[in-house]
Amino acid sequence: MRTVDGTAGGGQLVRTAAAMSGVTGDAIRMENVRAARDQPGLRAQHVAAIETVAALADATTEGVALGSEAFTFEPGTLSGGAHEGAIETAGSVTLAFDAALPLAARLNAPATVTMSGGTDVTWSPPFDYFRSVKLPLLRTIELRAETVLGRRGFYPSGGGLAGLSLAPSTLAPLELSDRGALESVEVHSVAATSLESASVADRQAVAAIETLEASVDAPIDVDISYADAADKGSAIVIVASFESSVAGVSALGEPGKPSEAVAQTATDRLDAFRGTDAAVDVHLGDQLVPFLALAGGKVRIPRVTDHVETHLSLVREFGFSVSLTRLDDGEALLESDGGDQGTIP
Repeated sequence: MRTVDGTAGGGQLVRTAAAMSGVTGDAIRMENVRAARDQPGLRAQHVAAIETVAALADATTEGVALGSEAFTFEPGTLSGGAHEGAIETAGSVTLAFDAALPLAARLNAPATVTMSGGTDVTWSPPFDYFRSVKLPLLRTIELRAETVLGRRGFYPSGGGLAGLSLAPSTLAPLELSDRGALESVEVHSVAATSLESASVADRQAVAAIETLEASVDAPIDVDISYADAADKGSAIVIVASFESSVAGVSALGEPGKPSEAVAQTATDRLDAFRGTDAAVDVHLGDQLVPFLALAGGKVRIPRVTDHVETHLSLVREFGFSVSLTRLDDGEALLESDGGDQGTIP
């Protein structure tokens, strides 16, 4: 059984450790879970993610409970099936889905996950980012995954609902060293129906489009919607599709923050990304590490974050070789020859 030290990482390290255990068949014990965080130990969203991976990997676990600072995960066979989970807070549904995605590389049969919780909440990718940025990019390496939204869930109550479908996948190498020219831009702006009278989603979209029209030479599509939700909330996601890649930025509405300012946050983030030569945005930069370890290839990232470093350390503990070459202006190139994707006995 591998021992993983969770001191330096957060929830991302917890989720990826469970996923890599499921993919490789190596049992793990994680100690010092989120020890450096203000609230150490497992939170509701981490428990939900581990339980999701455990259900799909037929794993035996111990210590997977709120507040736990150590847990074990002993995977069985990745036989797929259906799993339903609930995060009894506004914990992120998309991050729970993130934990399940790498399992597609070793699934023996299709799998589905239905999860309730927060779909558009802080410290996690909004649902439209997951659906319109991450999944389309992963499909280019032959990962077979689809997602569907049941209802939106904002902070603090959550109450959203979404589904994820996975099919057995043979991953192709990631070829993301050069993003190529910008081909199109999509703006996804959503707000709770309780904010429709204030035209929040419309104002976010209009402000974003005004800025984008002055700075990009590519077609711009827009999707504006209002959703029934337990709480007031809004989100904007901007998807930039390039010749060889896709990237995304986002921003969430906040009490007292004008819709136009929310849009400005997102467009500023897109401008910052376009000022780099990276092929993927900063969030995908660390989220792609497990797939790079499994499938091989190259990924040029905008900067080396703590998440990138802890992810690299983790996959190396599982025996995968992923190199990091620092480039000019803080960018970096991640490279790997990939790992064996044979089915676990």
